[in-house]
Amino acid sequence: MKSKLKLHGFNNLTKTLSFNIYDICYAETPQDQQAYVEYINKEYNAKRLTQILTEVVDIIGANILNIASQDYEPQGASVTILISEEPVTPTDSQIEESPGPLPEIILAHLDKSHITVHTYPEIHPVDGIATFRVDIDVSTCGVISPLKALNFLIHQFDSDIVTVDYRVRGFTRDIEGKKHFIDHEINSIQNYLSEDTRDAYQMTDVNVYQENLFHTKMLLKDFELDNYLFGDATSNLSSEQRAQVTERVKHEMLEIFYARNMSS
Repeated sequence: MKSKLKLHGFNNLTKTLSFNIYDICYAETPQDQQAYVEYINKEYNAKRLTQILTEVVDIIGANILNIASQDYEPQGASVTILISEEPVTPTDSQIEESPGPLPEIILAHLDKSHITVHTYPEIHPVDGIATFRVDIDVSTCGVISPLKALNFLIHQFDSDIVTVDYRVRGFTRDIEGKKHFIDHEINSIQNYLSEDTRDAYQMTDVNVYQENLFHTKMLLKDFELDNYLFGDATSNLSSEQRAQVTERVKHEMLEIFYARNMSS
């Protein structure tokens, strides 16, 4: 499949990258929790999310047709960008199974497509655990794989847990009339991540190759409690309290990673 396909008409394959990023922290008091919400609304409002998605559009070489964005009360934001293709031929590096760039811009080829992001800030009403979730979808038609944007996006958020789904749908025909249900090699989503990212996370794959379905779960390996404390908790916790909070935060992370409730 490394040789370039000669297609009958346009490449009709739809490639969709969907993933969730979770950022966990501990906000001890109601004041800290309110400050946390204000922090999230400032750092991840619709304006900044639009800037991040605009970078993604540049990475995959698209044109922006329309932007719809919305901030919500009391918290959260959404952005949707409709994009169209660039009339260029993609290079091999843009379609091969390898990590995409970080801030660098590359040129790619895709058809009418879209990128969406939604944020879900949530605070446990009792134990102070705050879980910020970002849902991102990048859907493209044509040659370029949206997986090229994954590396960049993971680096734009404080990512404790990442769950990634990639699916190629539909088919395209070559000039001889043969159907092609995928037009690029892929063994694992992990191959699209940079070495520093692969080293930083525990990863698990669940792939259904015959259906062109690929799934990867990622859990940050290193745990330093101070990175998860917010507000007064950064300086007011006793040693015993720090141990309790460590257990709570790790428990939250494991439940999200394994997608099930676990006994304490």
